[in-house]
Amino acid sequence: MIFYTKAKLSDIMSMQELVSDEVKRGIILHRSNDEIATNIRSYILAKDGAKIIGFGALHFHAFDLAEVRSLVVDANYRGRGIGKTIIEEMLKEGEKLAVKKIFALTYMKNFFQVLGFIEIPKESLPAHKIWADCIKCKHFPICDEIALIKTI
Repeated sequence: MIFYTKAKLSDIMSMQELVSDEVKRGIILHRSNDEIATNIRSYILAKDGAKIIGFGALHFHAFDLAEVRSLVVDANYRGRGIGKTIIEEMLKEGEKLAVKKIFALTYMKNFFQVLGFIEIPKESLPAHKIWADCIKCKHFPICDEIALIKTI
């Protein structure tokens, strides 16, 4: 049975295993164990029993702005609405915390558009996002990710 829950520190190694192929392909930015631990409260897991089959993080940038980070679903579970449900859980959490907008940098434009996100120029994102994360990416500075945002 698939359920959704907040991550615990003991989940970090399994999370790293799940995301490793996407990190190698340059689809998702590498996060160290320490970085995940520091932000563990941001992560929402999808689990099938004890197995982590997906996760994502809701990272806060300002009093009213958050970002979807590191969204991944196990290849064997894709197409079942798991990623969508993780995003819906993030939207609920963001709403409870009075976030007004949530953005994503992604290669999966259509996935986010179906969920009500609209494309925006990357230049409209907070500058600290670029320097804190994008500079660590192997594609920087030639990035073809799409920036999308949703008002909640």
